[in-house]
Amino acid sequence: MSNSAGWDHPRASLYTDHYELTMLQAALHSGAAHRRSVFEAFARRLPDGRRYGIVGGTGRLLEGLADFRFGDAELDFLGRTGVVNQETLDYLANYRFTGDIWGYPEGEAYFPNSPILIVESTFAEACMLETYFLSVLNHDSAIASAASRMITAAGSRPCIEMGSRRTHEESAAAAARAAVIAGFHSTSNLEAGIRYGIKTVGTAAHSFTLLHDSERDAFAAQIASLGVGTSLLVDTYDVEAAVRAAVELAGPKLGGVRLDSGDLVAQASWVRRLLDELGNENTRIMVTSDLDEFAIAALQSAPVDSYGVGTSLVTGSGAPTASMVYKLVSRTDEAGNFVSVAKAAKNKTSMGGRKYALRRLNERGIATQEIVGIGHRPEDDGNDRPLLQQFMKNGELFPGWTGPEGVVRARQRHADSMAELPAVVNRLQRGEAAIPTTYEEY
Repeated sequence: MSNSAGWDHPRASLYTDHYELTMLQAALHSGAAHRRSVFEAFARRLPDGRRYGIVGGTGRLLEGLADFRFGDAELDFLGRTGVVNQETLDYLANYRFTGDIWGYPEGEAYFPNSPILIVESTFAEACMLETYFLSVLNHDSAIASAASRMITAAGSRPCIEMGSRRTHEESAAAAARAAVIAGFHSTSNLEAGIRYGIKTVGTAAHSFTLLHDSERDAFAAQIASLGVGTSLLVDTYDVEAAVRAAVELAGPKLGGVRLDSGDLVAQASWVRRLLDELGNENTRIMVTSDLDEFAIAALQSAPVDSYGVGTSLVTGSGAPTASMVYKLVSRTDEAGNFVSVAKAAKNKTSMGGRKYALRRLNERGIATQEIVGIGHRPEDDGNDRPLLQQFMKNGELFPGWTGPEGVVRARQRHADSMAELPAVVNRLQRGEAAIPTTYEEY
């Protein structure tokens, strides 16, 4: 099945949990299934010691929602295995989301209890989306948040996403997308390239060198095929000998060399000196080898031109989930009036009521608070920025949030959001959220 972006994938409707269909069937039986309801996705806390998070995945979940249907195969499975009864199957056969969706745009910074996604529709329509929405938001926001920290540590030096081999094949494309939203320059993942219009790059593995009778033969083949602007992996055997051979073969126009092992700070320094001595002042140095934001920060003083980041990025650099939840916060009563509802467990409290949010800025345009209005829009004191955008109305998607256009838009949102946050977000040391969240109620 092809979705609106043009690639094939399974229907999103069964990327869900059994209990959502259990609730649907019981709600249809009680007659409450069609009550207007407001659900909210938010994170109660940031990963331990993090100062902010970055929203990722909204464009992907909106794309998947376009195909959130139950066809013959899905209905047959649900009926044959007894997951739901006939009344529920009849409802699902005609399922289509017809509600409204608001949220923080992708690339936006978020903080504890930020109303990242708001879904308004019937209970039956909205409850079905919980697991799918959370699986996308939790994964992509974790990756985008880690990527943002890495970009901060890298400064003006570009980062390349190279983590496909360290995660699930679908997660790999999603991770590449999330990384680029947070400022990564490019990806090695070709699927992400075709889906989202992301620039793809690649060098060579050690196996390419080992395939040939000598390292020199391998370099000569790569240069002959790809041109002198290519990047050569120089740490298979002896780094100094490899750099000298690369320069002899490609000359001063050699594009780059890649270092993937050893003491990268010391090695990059003497490789830079060697390249300069050989007349290759413009040959770039890329470093890889299990980098994270802390390793990138440690390389700030080294003459490195770019970073290739893999495992740590696609696993959220120690925080593989954003820990978001999806809660019912308001629904209509028997008279049709909206009432606030909330879970009251001591360690998992949530705030009921429809939320509105803005970022309070000072006279210099720097964020000082996240203001969340409950049941009303907070008052703008003159230069504050509303945070919630509408993505969908009556089941119809507004343009610009999905596909390659959505990635470009989200990347700019990330840059703009980071520029208005206080300087504390640039620190990698553990700390509290960069700005507090304040509630305003009627």
